[in-house]
Amino acid sequence: MSKSFVTDGRERVVLRDISLAIQPGEVVAVLGPSGCGKSTLLRVMTGLLQPTEGEVFCHGSPLHGLHPGAAIVFQNFALYPWLSVAENVRVGLYRKGLSPALEAERVRHAIDQVGLEGFEEAYPKELSGGMKQRVGIARALVGGPELLCMDEPFSALDVLTAESLRGEVYHLWSRGDVGLKSLLLITHLIDEAVFLADRIVILGANPGCVREVVNNPLPHPRAYRDASFLRLVDEIHAVITQIHLPDERPAPPAVAGRPRLEPIPSAHVPEIVGLLEVVHHHGDRCNVFDLSTELSIELGHVILAVKAAELLDLVDTPKQEVMLTAIGQQFVAGDANVRKRIFHAQLRQIPTFVFLIDRLRSAPDGRMPAEIVQEELAMHLPNEPLATLFDTVIGWGRYGELLGYDPDAEVVYLDVESTAGAMNGFAPSSPASDS
Repeated sequence: MSKSFVTDGRERVVLRDISLAIQPGEVVAVLGPSGCGKSTLLRVMTGLLQPTEGEVFCHGSPLHGLHPGAAIVFQNFALYPWLSVAENVRVGLYRKGLSPALEAERVRHAIDQVGLEGFEEAYPKELSGGMKQRVGIARALVGGPELLCMDEPFSALDVLTAESLRGEVYHLWSRGDVGLKSLLLITHLIDEAVFLADRIVILGANPGCVREVVNNPLPHPRAYRDASFLRLVDEIHAVITQIHLPDERPAPPAVAGRPRLEPIPSAHVPEIVGLLEVVHHHGDRCNVFDLSTELSIELGHVILAVKAAELLDLVDTPKQEVMLTAIGQQFVAGDANVRKRIFHAQLRQIPTFVFLIDRLRSAPDGRMPAEIVQEELAMHLPNEPLATLFDTVIGWGRYGELLGYDPDAEVVYLDVESTAGAMNGFAPSSPASDS
């Protein structure tokens, strides 16, 4: 199946040609960085969203409406603040048609399963993050689902609480008396996927698609420091690196009558600069997964910053390493003005910025309405989120003193007074005196 969304009259494909089955008796983890469509996939599979193309099946029959046997645990808890713990859990029995006595027994049992006895009358504001998520798990279990779907359920928790809850979820699953037949976990953490899942589905991005499926043969209970556990983690590290940071970037597909433009990774300039500084502190070379661990930042965000720095030719990414290039070393060693000049020069090598320079040069006074710039970007990069892409282009262009942006007039212009541009011999043909 495929799923796209239309915003401002423009279609964006989020998922393309996904084929995936969840079998009885297994835990499946869908692994990938932020923005690859993991949560959208979960919502399509459970009937919260309808696919744009293709179908979803429940026990061999096309799914119409919500999946009757699925329950979801959300990342942000999604509790009603005006309801008590017991009342929030009872929401999971909505329209089940149970007697009040049976409802009360189901709620009591679900609360007991997650260890919240004694907190039945408490309100969410009185609970810690871990306790709130336990309420979410109890609400999901109270209706007796066959498929429990967990959408990054531990990402809003501190490390120790998250680890405790992972163990409790596995204990609930392995007991066999909860009624669950299958568990679907959405995550961006490799260790979490290896710890819980029997099968790990790795998604690519832009648009989201299944790039690799890894079977996990490790017996339970699994130990994070076990040699076989670490080997599987390293194997998945290598797969993700090859998918998201390939040694050779494929050329963007050609479209008849249009130049080839590359997507711009949505990383802010301070994130790129911070990444370069950290790599420099490690001797100009560092493992990408070590970066994620050291900075306590989701791997997907680290990969975006690395891809941005690579696009600017400030780093290379051999295998799982991030290594400063000669230009990257010059950047880190330079003062603020040197860094701007280098950034400016590197922007002028990127097809998307070259294209925008040419368009602005041909515009009156080197100025174009932001709406026109956005239309150009949307036409050439239709699968990119337009607002994010535009903000990134403007942010990079401003830092490199290549582009200017007047938010009041909503006009993009060439920064012809740029000292960075002048030092690099850049002289746009159309003057813009108010830049």
